[in-house]
Parts: sequence; C-alpha cells; structure tokens
Amino acid sequence: MNRGLLMRALRESWPATLVLALVLAVVEAALAFVLPRFGSQLPAQWLQMGMIRGLLQAMLGTRIADQLGPEMFHSIAWVDPLPLALMWAHAMMSCTRVPAGEVDRGTVDVILGLPVSRWELFVCETVVWLGCAAVLLLAALAGNLLGSLGLPVHDRPHVGKLLIVLLNVFCLYCTIGGLAWLASSLSERRGRALTTLFLIILTLFLLNYLAEFWRPLERIVFLSPLHYHRPVEILVAGAWPWCDLLVLLGAGSVMWATAGVIFSRRDLATT
Repeated sequence: MNRGLLMRALRESWPATLVLALVLAVVEAALAFVLPRFGSQLPAQWLQMGMIRGLLQAMLGTRIADQLGPEMFHSIAWVDPLPLALMWAHAMMSCTRVPAGEVDRGTVDVILGLPVSRWELFVCETVVWLGCAAVLLLAALAGNLLGSLGLPVHDRPHVGKLLIVLLNVFCLYCTIGGLAWLASSLSERRGRALTTLFLIILTLFLLNYLAEFWRPLERIVFLSPLHYHRPVEILVAGAWPWCDLLVLLGAGSVMWATAGVIFSRRDLATT
C-alpha cells in the first residue's frame, strides 16, 4: 500500500471521525443510562397496546414477551435511529470520497495521474475507512459502558455480550459502507451519490418498520439490513448470530468488490 495515499486519506478523514465519535459516545452514554431507568417505570399495561408493542418489535427485530427484562432496554441503545444515523452518516461520507468526491473537487485528474493503480487507491481509502470505523464503534462502546456505570451492578449489560453486539453493528455498518462505495463508483457527483444513498437507506429503514404493521411487506423485509441486526437476542442468550453476521458482511463485501471493479474500469474526468 502507498503510504502517501494512506496519510492523505487519514488527514482528510480524522476530523469528521473525531466529531462523530464524540457525539456518538455521548448519545450512547445517555441512552445506556436513561433507557433502563425508564424501563423499570414502564407500566406493564403499555405492552398490551398494539402500536407501542409493534414499534418495539420493529426496532428490536424480534417478538417481545409480556415481561421485559433490562436486556431489552440495553438493546434499544444499539437500534435507536439516532446512533444508527450517526454511524451511517460516517460511512456515507467516508465511502463517497473516491471517486465521486474527487470528481466534485476537481482533483480526480491529478490523483489518477499519480504512479499508482486505481485498485491501490481504492484499497488505501478502504483501509483508512475501516480504521476510522473502528474508532467510531469503540467510542460508541465506551460511551455505552460509561453510561451503564450509573446503573445498579445487576442491571448493567454483560461486556462479553456487548462485544458480540458491537460486531453485529460493525457488520451492519459495513453493509451501508459497501452500498456507499457502490453508489460513489457509479456517480459523477458526490451530491448525487449521497442523495441516492439517503433515499435507499431511508426506504430500507422504513421497510423494516412497516413490515411489522403491514403483513405483505414481510415477504421482502429480508432486503433490509436491519432485519439482520437483533441485539436483544444477543444480550438475552449471548448466542453468536453467525447467519446474520455472514449475510451483512457478505452483502457489504460483494458491493465493495463490485464498486472496486467499476472504479477500476470506468472513465473519470472533471470536465
């Protein structure tokens, strides 16, 4: 790998990564502290209300029992739309830098004129992206653990199970990143790629929720990556969701590889 390309990508990526990591850590800390306390005061009658029960099941990706333990409220911190939006925003910004971002800045001719292959550039950008993703997700874990310190010891989540959840979140993040790489490789402008990504991700997000209330959508809910992200089952049983991990990572890898092939072969210019 080219050290210059790595340093360039890191120099341009770390400010946004740092800001999003700090915000994500604060959000996770707040959710980890507030949600279990709220759950302990939640009237059991609320669970019998169809709308509330449906929303909880849509968020958690699984059927819920009448009696809810603290694991359910710990898991909401990892499926809440705000932390997911922060993670996905990072993936979208990072993975549309090349080539769509370079075309927008008018520097694609310069960077492709360097004595490096397009695949080398693509791989260097990917390495920096994954490194920044690790920082982002570790910040989320640190915030979650910090917020949990305000809870009684018996109500705190098990660290080992949280690490499995974090791996599931990483695979989900990689799926969104793979989609972002693909959109960037097909687009002439970064703004167009981001708009397309936003609409696709919003559609997949709503699909996962609406399938809980409209049965015909259950046939295609498997298309939503959130269908393979069910942290409540991990926190309750501690089981490894191998199938979900493989589906998410496989989908992200296929889209990333396809984006690399397209980028390596297509014509790119600022004019």
